[in-house]
Order: sequence, then structure tokens, then C-alpha cells
Amino acid sequence: MSAVSSPAVTRSRQGGWPALSLVLFTVAFGTNIPVPLLLVYRDRLGLTTATLTAIFAVYAAGLTPALFLAGSSSDRLGRRPVVLPFVALSAVASGLFVVAVHSVALLYVARFLQGVVSGVVFSVLSAWLQDVSDHSRPQVAARRATLAMTLGFSLGPLTSGLLAQWGPAPTTLPYLAHIVAVTTGLVAVFSVPETVTEPRPGRLVQLRLPTGSAPAFWLVVAPTAFCVYAFPAMSVSSLPLLVDLGSKRLAVLGVIGAVTLGAGTLVQPAGQRLREWSAPVGAACGAAGFALSLVALAANAWPVLLAVGVLLGAGSGLCQLAGLTLIARLAPPQTRGALNSAFYAAAYAGFATPVVVALVDRRVGVALPFTVLAGAFTCLAAWLAAHLDRPVVASR
Repeated sequence: MSAVSSPAVTRSRQGGWPALSLVLFTVAFGTNIPVPLLLVYRDRLGLTTATLTAIFAVYAAGLTPALFLAGSSSDRLGRRPVVLPFVALSAVASGLFVVAVHSVALLYVARFLQGVVSGVVFSVLSAWLQDVSDHSRPQVAARRATLAMTLGFSLGPLTSGLLAQWGPAPTTLPYLAHIVAVTTGLVAVFSVPETVTEPRPGRLVQLRLPTGSAPAFWLVVAPTAFCVYAFPAMSVSSLPLLVDLGSKRLAVLGVIGAVTLGAGTLVQPAGQRLREWSAPVGAACGAAGFALSLVALAANAWPVLLAVGVLLGAGSGLCQLAGLTLIARLAPPQTRGALNSAFYAAAYAGFATPVVVALVDRRVGVALPFTVLAGAFTCLAAWLAAHLDRPVVASR
């Protein structure tokens, strides 16, 4: 007997997707709360731009090992026992940020823990959503996961930016709001039925792609996934530090984050119509965003960053939708968690992009890195367009 439910998903299991989407939203909401507060941390601790970028990017260092363990473990042990402890740890990470405002080391620890939490929660809940969704329509689960995450990603920085600019306790209140949201999501997810019905033998750590999926993954899925977080990471953590944001800088940074990540939500209907063209169009949006960044940097004009954010956020949302749709087609149920982990590992590699740019621009200035990025993602868009007919269904 298979370890997971058959493709004929029952009505009761299909009913679990709202609670899973809520948890995805709440965890995603928390991951970007620190973004507008980077400026507060910079002023209080005297941090350089490179250090701020490194604190933001250490998230990926925590996420990558968690991804390799979480997805395949949930394929064998079940979705619920793997993911629920880490949903609770999302609230713990926010609590650490509250006390980390005077400690660079604690900022690194809190951000690293956010990465660990995201690696587990995003990969396992994406697989769980695929389990409880209609298997004959793989885009449904992909759309639900993408909408929940991009809404959370966008509302997190907007909320923290506005609270930090005009509310009391700017480095405390946003995190408390997140802790309340996570608690609500944790309660809701207890009602969702487990879809791995019996434990399966095998390795808990799966470092190989499922049989038959490797060519399509490396040629199409991995480069598409890289765009998912390379684009918004540059928009919310790198570019705003290079431009004068004015006297309301915390609110401005929150709005830039919300516009960038909200565009990933609003672009979803277009992604449904674009279908297989979502990936190359998304990469092309990213290339256009980096080209427009040159204008913002040259003019030192933060309003241009809003347009940049729309392009980079739309590119991210289209690529995430395309990538998760391909994953749903590639992965048989018994390896769904592992392949989702591989997708997010490739996606979060994009977090290295701001770090590389921050290191390079010290030596060559900011214009050259953004010119290279615009050219590289233009080439990637052409590559993905040329591989639209690549078979994407792995052997079952």
C-alpha cells in the first residue's frame, strides 16, 4: 500500500487547504517583518550595508539543511509530526528578535532560526497542500501555496514598516503581532487530516532527486526556482540601502516590500493564463526590473523603486507558480516532499544574490552588477522559452 493517499482525494481531505494556507501565510508573514527594521538595527548597532545584507541572507543558511531533511522526512513520517513543531518555532524566532535589538549575534541567530523554520514549513506544507488538492489540476495547489506565501511576504514588511514608523515599540510590536498570528494558524492546522497514512522505511535525508525527474529539474525547474527569491531579495534588502528613502524611511521600506511581494500575489491570474509561459515571462520581468534599477540608482530616487518592485515581485510570483506547477507534475506522491524541498533549496539560493552584489559593488560600483543581472536574466528568459516543450512528467 502507498504511504500516501491515492490520487482520488476525498472531499474531507480537500477541505483542509484553507487551514494549511493560513499557516503558510502566518509563517511567511513573519519572515519579512525584520526587513523595514534593518534601518533601525543599522542605526542602533552601527552596522554596514554588507553586514545588514549578511544578516538578511543568513536566513538561507538555516533554510538549506532544513529543506534536505524536512521534505523527505515528511514523505516517510507524515506531514503533521514534521511540520507542527517548526510552526511553533516561528513564534520563538520572533521572540528572539524582540531581545536581539542590541545584539548583532542574536540578530544572526534569530534570522538563522527563521530560515530553519521556513525550510521545513514551506516545503512540507506545499507538499501537504498538493496532497489535499485535486491531483488532476496541479496548478490549483501551486496557486494556493503561492498566494498564501506571497500575501504573507507582502503584508509582513508593510505591517512592520507602518508600526515601526508611527507605532510604539517599533522593534517589539510587529513581532508580537506575528506571534498572535502564528498561534492562530497552529490551532487551525490541527483540523487538517494527515495524508501520509502509514510510516515508510527509507532514508530520512534524501539528497537525490526522484527517479526520472532530474533532467527536467536541472534544466527548467532549478533556474525558474532561483528567480523566486533572487528578485524580491534584491528589491527589499539591497536596493533600498543604496538610495535615500527620505524622512519616513521605515514606512517607505515597508511599502517597497509590500509592493514587491504583493505584486507576486496580484500577478497570479495572469500566470494562470500564461500557463507554461509563466517561467520565461517571469524571468523577463526580473531582467526589466534590474534594468530599471539603474535609473533609480542614477537618480537616487526611491519612487522608482516602487516600479522596480512591481517588476521584480511579478517575476518572482510567476516563477514560483510555474515552478510549483512543474513540481506537482514531476513528483509522485511518495516523493512529493523531497522534490518540494529541492525546489525551495534552488529558490533560496537566490538569497545569495544581494550578498554577492554588496561585496562586488565595493570594488566596481553599483552600476555594473545591476547591468550584469539584467543581461543574465534576459538570457535565462530566452533559455526557459526555448525549453517550454521539455517533458516534465516523471515516471511513476
